[in-house]
Amino acid sequence: MARQGPTEEDRDEALRRLLSGLAAGDDVFELTASVADLHPKYNTFPGEVFMGLAADVLEIVDATRNDPIPYEGLRETYLPECEFRGKNNRRIQYAILTSASVRGGLEPDLLDEVAWWHADDYWRYALYAAVALIRVGADRQGITIGQMVEQLADRSGITLT
Repeated sequence: MARQGPTEEDRDEALRRLLSGLAAGDDVFELTASVADLHPKYNTFPGEVFMGLAADVLEIVDATRNDPIPYEGLRETYLPECEFRGKNNRRIQYAILTSASVRGGLEPDLLDEVAWWHADDYWRYALYAAVALIRVGADRQGITIGQMVEQLADRSGITLT
């Protein structure tokens, strides 16, 4: 029987790998490699999972229009290991902004948008966005990345490895 698509177990595994890797101090490239096998070809999974995780961070730190997280400098400060140019700059921007829209209750049309990318990598940019916002969230709360990860794991019902 053919596999139908990502399951709740796949969702949990994507979260477990990302959060456990962050807690262990992995960089975004190691994190990307650790979840790559979960990504079905021509699918946005696990991007939706990471987008939701980033939205959770925004909720935990209570980012609002009156107390926002500045977008300017966010990538340079919280993703220093990455350099985004041209289309890649727009892709990371889209991934970060869709997380904010989800937190605000607006469901983005991922499939319509990423079809224009002509690339099968939305999930990668969603991972980068989640990592950046987790790092921002930890700074904003004055806690370690590990403590932020624990909050997110508890909220998601995930046991870290």
